[in-house]
Amino acid sequence: MSHTFHIPVLGLAYTIDTPLKVARYGISSVIAVTDDILIERMREYHTNRQGEVFVPISDKEPDARARRITAYLNLLNRQVNAQFDELRAQPFEPGQDIVRYFELLPDTSALRAKYLKMLDADTDAEKLRIQSELRADMEKGAIDVNIMSKVDKLNYHVNGDKLGEEYSDALAALRGFAHSDVNSSVILSAGMNPRLYSYLETFADFFPDAHGKLKKKVILKVSDFRSAFIQAKFLAKKGIWVSEFRVESGLNCGGHAFATEGYLLGPILEEFKTKRAQMVDDTFAVYKAALSTKNIEIAEVPVMKVTVQGGIGTSEEDTFLMNYYDIDATGWGSPFLLVPEVTTVDDATLGELVTAEPADFYISGASPLGVPFNNFRKSSIEVQRQERIAKNRPGSPCKKKFLVSNTEFTEEPICTASREYQNLKIKQLDTLGLNAEDYKKEFDTITEKICLCEGLCTTAYIKNNIFKPKENRAVAICPGPNLAYFSKVSSLEEMARHIYGKFNLLQGVNRPNMFVNEAKLYIDYLKKDIAKQVKNIDAKKLKQLEKFKEQLLVGMDYYKKLVGDINNQTEQYIKKLTADLQDLESQIRQIMIGQLAEA
Repeated sequence: MSHTFHIPVLGLAYTIDTPLKVARYGISSVIAVTDDILIERMREYHTNRQGEVFVPISDKEPDARARRITAYLNLLNRQVNAQFDELRAQPFEPGQDIVRYFELLPDTSALRAKYLKMLDADTDAEKLRIQSELRADMEKGAIDVNIMSKVDKLNYHVNGDKLGEEYSDALAALRGFAHSDVNSSVILSAGMNPRLYSYLETFADFFPDAHGKLKKKVILKVSDFRSAFIQAKFLAKKGIWVSEFRVESGLNCGGHAFATEGYLLGPILEEFKTKRAQMVDDTFAVYKAALSTKNIEIAEVPVMKVTVQGGIGTSEEDTFLMNYYDIDATGWGSPFLLVPEVTTVDDATLGELVTAEPADFYISGASPLGVPFNNFRKSSIEVQRQERIAKNRPGSPCKKKFLVSNTEFTEEPICTASREYQNLKIKQLDTLGLNAEDYKKEFDTITEKICLCEGLCTTAYIKNNIFKPKENRAVAICPGPNLAYFSKVSSLEEMARHIYGKFNLLQGVNRPNMFVNEAKLYIDYLKKDIAKQVKNIDAKKLKQLEKFKEQLLVGMDYYKKLVGDINNQTEQYIKKLTADLQDLESQIRQIMIGQLAEA
């Protein structure tokens, strides 16, 4: 692709139709296929907007979840293709989308270089010749999909009978993607799910054709090299190639935050850089042998890209990552929440994001999955949560049940954000005889959970005016901490120019280096983990905490050496970075873990 960035998935709804807004300009983006109810309603909305006849797929119909996802992806594909064909046919005149396509490209793009050559052509004939070549070389952005591997509950027939494993949430979502017309990638995130990974073998589009090409590709979102290699080999044994690893910062990202054991992003990328070639060779040997058993022969090693996302904020950081670590592309997510023509954010939430302070963005325990979750204090769902507690009615009605998992009080799993669970848990808490301080701590932990199934969809219903009667209008949003430094509603041009170093959206903003920001988050994470263990610590946890601290110090040593290789920043910036790293190292060394054993 000509662009060197992509737009990762943002919640359930924030990028739900982003391909319709950016794919025609060659920019790839990712949509979530977790919520087929949202997807069906968005399919209806966009079908009606095009004046087409909408044929609903009832949730009572066979394989409704997969079919809804297939139908929506086909609609997006059809509309993006129509947009792109129209754009490509336009004359090269000011104000036309075809001109915008080329103006958005980075200066490093060969396609942009050819476009500039066309503008400087001496004759009309030469201009027309190059324009013909430009039209032929243009590419659409991909319509990629994201599946959270571990969000994979089993489902039941309307008569109460349990459906087969192939109808679980994740497998049905994969089937929906596999049966669609899109020629793109599925991003598998949130850890390894052997059942889901094995299911990839079922679909021919994930295997190479006679020319070695893949119609549909697999991308893994990972946070360290070791797990990436293990997953790649697991899939290779089944004849499935990992076309890209999206390395994401464990904590300096949006959505759920999957912290590493103290391993920081820089050292992780260094390991990918030094071991990448060996991983490709070893994985290809396994892959080739597996394909041979399926009577598929392949000679050339397929492309295996490495990209990075999470906390990137400046063009200098972007360029350094690309050049120093041999990264193929970068992911820019949360900053695009302030670009209304790209993401779906309701006006009220957008206004709160613009005026937010750094303290408004925090890692919380709000997710029913029990995984740290990037939250926003000024979101309307946080306001509603507090109001419900004040009325002695904590928790949310549970309608969609995508995140049901707890069987502490019930035979059938329920959601920890539900009113039912929180009521039962608080009643249990009342019997424990805790002092006021400990009671409040436990109460706050219980009631911190919010309904993500509804809250992360609401913004799309508000923005597109497709609310149904009595629906909850509280909005949940999960931006990464990096958004705290962006405070301007921007256009696509402005954000693209910012990424490519032609414009600075952070002019005058005091923002530390992305590696420093991530390290701060990890130090806070460690301190909070220690605080939770003060009254009850065992040898295993003590060892884990010590290892975590040790890895943070290893990261500091790595960064202090790395500073000398950063050659695209000012001397003042380097001095500040060096001082920040020294301060962080001092903070880490002052964290006393050994004393926990004595407490």
